Amino acid sequence: MNILITGGAGFIGSNFIFYELEHHPEDRLICLDKLTYAGNLSTLKDVLDRPNFRFVKEDICDREAVYRLFEEEHPDIVVHFAAESHVDRSIENPGVFLETNIMGTAVLMDAGRKYGVRRFHQVSTDEVYGDLPLDRPDLLFTEETPLHTSSPYSSSKAAADLLAMAYHRTYGLPVTISRCSNNYGPYQFPEKLIPLMIANCLADKPLPVYGQGLNVRDWLYVEDHCKAIDLIIRNGRAGEVYNIGGHNEMANIDIVKLILRELGKSEDLITYVTDRKGHDMRYAIDPSKIHAELGWLPETMFADGIKKTIRWYLDNKEWWETIISGDYKDYYRKMYENR
Repeated sequence: MNILITGGAGFIGSNFIFYELEHHPEDRLICLDKLTYAGNLSTLKDVLDRPNFRFVKEDICDREAVYRLFEEEHPDIVVHFAAESHVDRSIENPGVFLETNIMGTAVLMDAGRKYGVRRFHQVSTDEVYGDLPLDRPDLLFTEETPLHTSSPYSSSKAAADLLAMAYHRTYGLPVTISRCSNNYGPYQFPEKLIPLMIANCLADKPLPVYGQGLNVRDWLYVEDHCKAIDLIIRNGRAGEVYNIGGHNEMANIDIVKLILRELGKSEDLITYVTDRKGHDMRYAIDPSKIHAELGWLPETMFADGIKKTIRWYLDNKEWWETIISGDYKDYYRKMYENR
């Protein structure tokens, strides 16, 4: 099969490419990525010369370029990772999120209709459900939970999800959607919580924690997410949503303290900063549906996954140290200084 992967130079997309090349070497992979700040071509350097892999630098909002690529490759499956995904950035500049996450998705689905893809998979997020109270650990997000967004980012993803389901119902486009909890693992951009804390910790810089760090997230090792998506695109039912969760709920402050312990650093590095606007308190996913239908369960316990992740960042300093410069430094200062 020919599989088009958008946003494949980003965190989860690149890990998905590595997973597919390892487990399905018979397939051809085409990576479409604009290489914005979060897309890093060096992440894919080891696979760029593979005969069954092609990289294309284009914008998913460029209809002419997208159609030209579909004409050339005639993908059987589209796995759509490409998105603006950082909540803080969406609060600062919502327009680019609406353009990329909604209009870009529409362009891809129009191409999918025109060229007859067998599956269009929309990679979404648990953030479209809003949040859950800290004092109700019995409550979990299911596929039937109403959408209740809190940020421009999650609103743009929810809009793209609704559009995808409309394309399925109106045009018969064979759509599936997955909504995943927080991912962690290799190649995650250093603005996200875990790699940011690792990088700052190694440099003995302050570790900025929003509010009191009590916000709870359900953490999933990225390879487990990739396996789930692989099962959905091959065996999932068109028109269905599948929640992917790790059963690893942890408060942000506990994550930070764990990283400090693993790296032998003092908790004095923790710096509490003004909380994010509209900050969701708790996410928790019920993955019963994907387990019942496709047999998927998370395989990596957080205690093991976080150690593997920290080790990867220790062994691959060159990868992330080259990122923490230029525009990223300017953004970092803007978001965290004087808070």
